[in-house]
Amino acid sequence: MNNGVLLALLAYASFSWGDAVIKALGGRLGVFEIAFWTTAFAGMFLLFARPRGESWLAFWRTGRPLAVQARALSGILAGILGIHAFTTIPFAEAYALIFLAPLFVTILSMLVLKEHVGAWRWLAVVAGFAGVMLVVRPGFKTLETGHFAAAIVAFLAAMTVILLRSLAATERRTTLIGYLMLYGLVINGTLMLAAGTELPGPPEFGWLALAGLSTAGGQLALMAATRLAPANSIAPTHYSQIVWAVVLGGLFFAEHPDFLALVGLAVVGGAGLLTVFRERIRLGFVRWNPFRNRL
Repeated sequence: MNNGVLLALLAYASFSWGDAVIKALGGRLGVFEIAFWTTAFAGMFLLFARPRGESWLAFWRTGRPLAVQARALSGILAGILGIHAFTTIPFAEAYALIFLAPLFVTILSMLVLKEHVGAWRWLAVVAGFAGVMLVVRPGFKTLETGHFAAAIVAFLAAMTVILLRSLAATERRTTLIGYLMLYGLVINGTLMLAAGTELPGPPEFGWLALAGLSTAGGQLALMAATRLAPANSIAPTHYSQIVWAVVLGGLFFAEHPDFLALVGLAVVGGAGLLTVFRERIRLGFVRWNPFRNRL
């Protein structure tokens, strides 16, 4: 197996373990408190992720300030709502809803970027929603605020992808990460203080540092993976988090999805993979198509 793919699997495992730590802290700390300290610790570790030729001192310089700030704000809001989802509903249900993000990307690509969306990608969208319905089963289970929060996270994550596509060619990585960290500290810190939150105890600080390390470690591993393997080879590894959701939920939180929920999770993962591989085939055809220079 390609080293880049292995690093990507490690990255998503790290993200999943970080999410599990956050879920465990839900009964002890508030959402904004978890978000602030996790961002702070992740930022400390990500200081070592500066790409060559870039400087953290100049992260604030941007050619498209509105788009950069919109990306940062969508990321921060998604982080806050994600913590709420993980700490209030079962792991597998949160992941199933959040994994609607690639399907929202398909819809937004058509509406915002005016990309052509073919029958296969629409089939994946329909299948993905059907899979989520099998997991969440509205009408048979009580929907909580965490379910709605996770669905909004999926939409915000899709918006972030669309924004990053438009920013990738013009903005530095330090700019994108720097604004995200700055906004995360300011917004979550302000809301944390407004709620009158006290400092966490030493055990909680240790867990928060572990959550931050997991987030930063996942980011570093993912960036290293992209240098060793093409993006379309790495993309399918994202769905390994569905497996982690079932394993970690069962091991640490006594959450055991029933048969229909497991089928739904498989459908969600399959729909996402269908989108990834269909795009991979389409791009591959464009690369070698002998008629492309005549069209």
